[in-house]
Amino acid sequence: MDINHFLASPAETTRRTGPHDKIVMSSRVRLARNVKGLAFPGWAKKAERVKILDAIRPAVETLPQMQNAFAQSMDNLSATDKQILVERHLISREHAAKSAGSGLVVNRDESLCVMINEEDHLRMQALRPGLQLKQAWVAIDQIDSDLEKRLDYAFNSDLGYLTACPTNLGTGIRVSAMLHLPGLVLAEQINQIIQSVNKLGLAVRGLYGEGTEALGNVFQVSNQMTLGETETDIVDRLNKVLLQIIEHEENSRGTLMEKKPKMVFNHIGRAFGILANAHSISSKETMNLLSLLRLGVDLGQFPGTEKSLIDELFIITQPAHLQKQFSEKLGAEERDVLRSDMLRERLLRVSRPSTKGIGGGATGQTN
Repeated sequence: MDINHFLASPAETTRRTGPHDKIVMSSRVRLARNVKGLAFPGWAKKAERVKILDAIRPAVETLPQMQNAFAQSMDNLSATDKQILVERHLISREHAAKSAGSGLVVNRDESLCVMINEEDHLRMQALRPGLQLKQAWVAIDQIDSDLEKRLDYAFNSDLGYLTACPTNLGTGIRVSAMLHLPGLVLAEQINQIIQSVNKLGLAVRGLYGEGTEALGNVFQVSNQMTLGETETDIVDRLNKVLLQIIEHEENSRGTLMEKKPKMVFNHIGRAFGILANAHSISSKETMNLLSLLRLGVDLGQFPGTEKSLIDELFIITQPAHLQKQFSEKLGAEERDVLRSDMLRERLLRVSRPSTKGIGGGATGQTN
């Protein structure tokens, strides 16, 4: 089956809603597991990785939760298809670089995904829209329990689950949320928040995880320690921190609208002007400007425009999704032109931003 026929359309995925989804775009809980007696993927030779994949994949595919799932070896996916999966946050950039001996299983609604032979034999994750860490944990815990009945995990009574990277040792859990924080960025408070979060033993990363940029004012917050705490303690601790970040973001937006509404309106208006009129625009600039449009929708500047439209544009303007719409291979400049054409067409139905009835109005400060 073609992955593009399996995946829901971006328009459909962005209509999925969850608690606090104006700020929390998605929640994810990931578990790292390895099979006892087998070499870690990074140490195993190709033939051994293929053998491990052939042993693990049927165990995953036959899980009740994976009925009618998409399952494929990474060497059978094109580079564009792999990048589409990265842009959908279904696989890591590292897994996209894998070929023979690595695989993927994604369930029907894309809420569960298992990477086979990434850094570990199993990287299984549950995804939910909005702030739903506890629901994601319950879902992936069930998958883990069911798989443990079928596979002999590498486990040590003192160290917990054994993993390729020592930072995942113990529970093997990574709990994370993707946050849209334009208020904190515009208020120049984001660095202070990042420092505070880091002091709590949590990591703040960019849109695609470690080593990536916070494009579109989107940040990933996750736990760093996996040893010495139970999984539920880690989930609860991160959930509490996320609720505090949400409050800070909401307060920043409120303060900006009270004290500097013209500055906010200026950013949003300029963003709309460029996106609705440009004839060539890069992926990076598009995401940063769409972030401001998303803020404008949240603030009521675009009556009748759904947040899901902006979230859909976040996805379909990224390089691989754009490339997939055209059969021929596109260069960066060609993509920039086609991206701008798409944006102008989709934003034709969006009225220019309005400031009527919005707190702050035209009497606010201009600095």
